[in-house]
Amino acid sequence: MAEAATTKRPSRARSALQRLPRELTLLELVTAVSDATENEQEIIATVLNILGSGRVRLIGAFRDEPVRAFRR
Repeated sequence: MAEAATTKRPSRARSALQRLPRELTLLELVTAVSDATENEQEIIATVLNILGSGRVRLIGAFRDEPVRAFRR
């Protein structure tokens, strides 16, 4: 059973996120991630990872916020 938990499933989230525009609002990012993930922890971790990686740039109200502002 432990083996099944570590087996990678096809990443629906990864393919959905690859189609994200390079600039979007925080709401657009969270909405896209939540459509492709299964729980809140996964949403938070994925959004933080994307923001930290520099793959997207926020526009709108949060555009000048550093990524560390979103961490607890």
